[in-house]
Amino acid sequence: MKKTTKFLTVAALLATGFSGTAMADEGFSIGADVVSSYVWRGTELGDSFAIQPSLSYTFPGMGVEIGAWGSYAIEKNTASAVEGNGDYRYKEIDLYLTVPVGPASVTLTSYSLPNDTETDSFDFSSDGINTLEVSAAAEFGDLSLLAAVFVGGNDYGNATYCEAGYQFYEKDGYTASAVVGAGDEDYYGDLEGKKFAVVNTGVSVSKDRYTASYIYNPDTAKSNLVFMASF
Repeated sequence: MKKTTKFLTVAALLATGFSGTAMADEGFSIGADVVSSYVWRGTELGDSFAIQPSLSYTFPGMGVEIGAWGSYAIEKNTASAVEGNGDYRYKEIDLYLTVPVGPASVTLTSYSLPNDTETDSFDFSSDGINTLEVSAAAEFGDLSLLAAVFVGGNDYGNATYCEAGYQFYEKDGYTASAVVGAGDEDYYGDLEGKKFAVVNTGVSVSKDRYTASYIYNPDTAKSNLVFMASF
């Protein structure tokens, strides 16, 4: 589901939603990624190329950031297609608020997955299309840490997720990072039970605006190779 903030660094690289605490430039920021498939926290949410636009504003002198992020599948019948609906294309629209707290940051994210029958962008009922998540992130040099939990809306049993990323290479314009993440198995894994398991591992290599990531979910034994171009 989105980037838990558009806090980028290691996270954007792996399209896992990892966050960092580096303060964004003040004022407005816009951008977009094009990805070969949408993989979030070790799970492929769409097997189509997707366009992922973003819009944010950072308040001067405060570091507080508000923003929106989306993912729109280019092809029909992606991995999350509604059964019997051949015209379905995966769509996600997320809103977030990030507040710096000392060396870390805390983010409230609203994930929204509209479809043909449910489109209310602000329906936070238990059977609605929105899910609220609270996450905390921090960076210590090349090490990044993230912890997140669903707290409202369609909260999927308060599923939790933790992730660590490490940038281990930087040379000739290339950077390389590794990530490992664990979460509740009944949401991020093989859906067999509420057990905390490693659900996301990967290596990402970036140069200029381009990133290639190998992502493997040990719990489902599924892997993905994703290419991303950022603008």
